[in-house]
Amino acid sequence: MLWTIAFILFVLWLLGVVTANVFGGFVHLLLILAIIAVLIRLIRGEKIA
Repeated sequence: MLWTIAFILFVLWLLGVVTANVFGGFVHLLLILAIIAVLIRLIRGEKIA
């Protein structure tokens, strides 16, 4: 579940990079959220499916 959220946030981040003029700082917020989601997954030690 967490990997799915991280993937969705990463895709949204990539979309934000393409449309940086429109979204601005929103891109960086998505990147931070994706990194946090992955770190939580790694800290918990859950297997990668």
